[in-house]
Amino acid sequence: MFLNSLSGRFLVLTILFVMLAEVLIFVPSIARFRQDYMDNRLERAQIASLALLANDMIDEELEEELLRNAGVFNVVLLRDEVRQLMLASDMPSPIAKTFDLRDPPASTLIMDAMARLVNPEPEVVRVIGNPTRDAGQLIEITMPTEPLRAAMLDYGIRILLLSAMISIVTATLLFFAVRQLLVRPIEGVVEAMKSYAEAPEDARRIIEPKASVKELSEAENALKSLQTELTSVLRQRERLASLGSAVAKVSHDLRNILTAAQLFADRIETSEDPVVARMAPKLVGSIGRAVNLCESTLAFGKAEEPPPALDRIDLTSLVQEVVDSERLAANDLIEFDEEISPGMIVRADPEQLYRVISNLIRNARQALEVRNAPGRISVEALETDSEWLIHIRDDGPGLPKQALEHLFKPFQGGTRKGGTGLGLAIAAELVRGHGGELRLSETGETGTTFSIVLPKGILTDGGATNGRERSALSS
Repeated sequence: MFLNSLSGRFLVLTILFVMLAEVLIFVPSIARFRQDYMDNRLERAQIASLALLANDMIDEELEEELLRNAGVFNVVLLRDEVRQLMLASDMPSPIAKTFDLRDPPASTLIMDAMARLVNPEPEVVRVIGNPTRDAGQLIEITMPTEPLRAAMLDYGIRILLLSAMISIVTATLLFFAVRQLLVRPIEGVVEAMKSYAEAPEDARRIIEPKASVKELSEAENALKSLQTELTSVLRQRERLASLGSAVAKVSHDLRNILTAAQLFADRIETSEDPVVARMAPKLVGSIGRAVNLCESTLAFGKAEEPPPALDRIDLTSLVQEVVDSERLAANDLIEFDEEISPGMIVRADPEQLYRVISNLIRNARQALEVRNAPGRISVEALETDSEWLIHIRDDGPGLPKQALEHLFKPFQGGTRKGGTGLGLAIAAELVRGHGGELRLSETGETGTTFSIVLPKGILTDGGATNGRERSALSS
């Protein structure tokens, strides 16, 4: 519907506002018209009285004609301090009101004019004014109100019709101007949005700003920025989906290879060499974990991680296993410390928590190795009434600024040169699956600390644990 459009509503509002302005002009205009009408009657009456002064012998018919031409009943002239009734005739009714036009305030003229318009009753009024050209000190007339009100109504109707014409012409001109300057550019933006929505991956559909109006130009630039960013995100998600499919295929073949390696590792466990006997369980555990990883296709390329299988874990043993693996890969300049109360039990998915801690310690180790100087990595675990806290600290150079801006975002939050940022993104997602949070507690020249926060009594779906689970957790 036309009135529901921007153009239609603007057209209606323009007409209304112009009419309102004309009404505000009409009120003082009609008051001015009334004053001019009465001044004209005073001037005519003055001329008729001067004709009488020129010739005292005027017959009754001529006197009536003079009064009729002046549109009054009586004329009183004050000359030389003498008040004289110059012309007189019978009045149909007594004088109802007296109006002094010698120096009236504007408010009085407006109120008197409005009162005359709304009062249709015929009356006789007295009007007092100053004679023109100093022909006396005062002139006073009595006159009927019917011709005055009729003239005022005629004038008012002509003013209103003229106002309506001006409103229509002004509104039409503004309508076409606004349509050309605002509505069409807005329609262009809407069409660009619709076109982009049909195929957001197509960069050719991104809007090209061309509006000349500042506000519309800013809106087009903001829309272009939004569309560009959204297209980039959609492309990245498409690449991630492809990556997930590729990872699933690689995992299938890699699982077969690791399964064979696991069979050989089982045979190594029977070796009598003490070094081999000591290393074999860790090798078997690492291969078993890799096989499990492949079977579950938990690489970040998959759409989402499976929910954690919560269990009671000896945190000391799990951290020790991670540290032992990283110690083998680290150079002799890096030291590892574990500050965990013996026998601390946490409730988590053992495989997923292992991956989280392993990712964080590996990142810390790689940051220290780049510096090629002595360094220390420490793992500290604390327990409160409501949560477990695991802090992984290093005394490395701290995270670069560009890594802090996109720390937990895949392919954007890499903390070292050549890194993809997947490790931190995966770790953050796994911790969120436990209802917890992975935080960057501090970073700087003295080192970096990441904190794993695991809540007690909170399931992965956000609900509270039941009584049996709490009893098992506290036992």
